[in-house]
Amino acid sequence: MNHVPVLQKEVIQYLDPKTNENFIDCTVGGGGHALAILERNVPKGKVLGIDADPETIKNLQSGISNKEFKKRLILVSDNFANLKEIVRRERFTKVLGILFDLGMSSWQLESSGRGFSFLKQEPLDMRYDPKGPLTAEKIVNFWSESEIEKTLREYGEEKFAGTIAREIVRERNVRPIKSTSQLVNIIRRAVPSGYLHQKIHFATRTFQALRIAVNDELNNLEKALPQSLEVLNRRGRIAVISFHSLEDRIVKNFLKQKVQENVLQALNKKPITPSREEIKINPRSRSAKLRAAIKI
Repeated sequence: MNHVPVLQKEVIQYLDPKTNENFIDCTVGGGGHALAILERNVPKGKVLGIDADPETIKNLQSGISNKEFKKRLILVSDNFANLKEIVRRERFTKVLGILFDLGMSSWQLESSGRGFSFLKQEPLDMRYDPKGPLTAEKIVNFWSESEIEKTLREYGEEKFAGTIAREIVRERNVRPIKSTSQLVNIIRRAVPSGYLHQKIHFATRTFQALRIAVNDELNNLEKALPQSLEVLNRRGRIAVISFHSLEDRIVKNFLKQKVQENVLQALNKKPITPSREEIKINPRSRSAKLRAAIKI
């Protein structure tokens, strides 16, 4: 597997898995974090791995060659917003650690063919779960200009949201917007030329905003965090890796509130970020922030 799990050493340090303890990885992806936990909670500890993307679960199931790990890894294709229900269904008890890694897997960007990457020519889908009702194509072709602008501004923190939304509407009046490269060209026309040569690719924020909207990511996170504390045992730990300020704000405020209510004790004052070495090996990790706490 070419999946490079972000902040793996730090996740293991904060979750601190021990013999026979059970863990939940709410975003199992390429399985990097889950396998690192399974190495440490031998011989009987289990990991419940959840992912909204059924393809990801299939890839992981067929990609694990270690039979002993396979026995202790329970994989479920579902949304982590349904965490309590999943735990009940799988009769998964005595949970001593929960991980949310809110980044996309490399597989989704590179091989899913669903339009997550602005560097490829793909249909504008962007769903993690192919059965989901909303696609990026529906948003850019049918939402009003003001709804598109609001989405780009709020979810992408895109400062040219207004001009990009206007250009999207102008284009779709001529022909439907179907592909990632068509959308990239629209954004290119809409933004000032200086914006085209920033460190971050000029389409990044628009693509991020559409992906968040399509998968309802922020609402799902707000639903899942309280459930995670309900399924977590006393002295169990929660670790969350976020990749942009909106997610991080939700996580930070939630943990802060629970610390004030004496439900949690923070394990780190400031979020943990990747080392320079890690960013060099895996540039996608550059915006990652890890926050962790323990249930009192």
